[in-house]
Amino acid sequence: MKRAILWTVLMAFGLALLSSCATMPQRWPDQERSAENKMVVIQEKIGDGLKTGALTPDQSQMYLTTLKGIRTDCTALRDKEVTRDEWDRLNGRLDALGEEINRALVRPAVPARIEEPRNADRIVAVQKRIDDGRTSGRLSETDGRAYQDRLDSIRRDYLRMTEGGRYATNEERTDISRRLDSLETDMSRSR
Repeated sequence: MKRAILWTVLMAFGLALLSSCATMPQRWPDQERSAENKMVVIQEKIGDGLKTGALTPDQSQMYLTTLKGIRTDCTALRDKEVTRDEWDRLNGRLDALGEEINRALVRPAVPARIEEPRNADRIVAVQKRIDDGRTSGRLSETDGRAYQDRLDSIRRDYLRMTEGGRYATNEERTDISRRLDSLETDMSRSR
């Protein structure tokens, strides 16, 4: 009976000792390698995203700065005896950064954004032409008012399309561009 109790106590003590070893500070080479591999993959994703235009230079710089902070923390943990939780937290940060970059890479490409300033610039240029035409007398009061009404309608539609940082669809941009072309053609004829 005493032996059974002694064996039970020893086994419980042994299990307690083994479980505490897993949480005690020690070196974790597998965790180090995993973190290093994740950092390499993330750096490559950032570079590829910048090359393809899926990431802007500002986004790339932001992600690289975050990665640099994580790399500094990784260097502090490397070759030291730490708990596994610390490596798990660092790997979790790397996973979160990788997921954030993946989300940024699948967003719509930038070409739609490149077109929009062109329409906005054209609206400003047409407004200047109308104002100059009215001031110089090249446009009659009736024509000036009609052109201004058309431009105001185009401007309202353009602002509605781009409201809240939304990017207009190709069809919407094409429609605005076509309406501006028509207005500019009519203004050129009235000279």
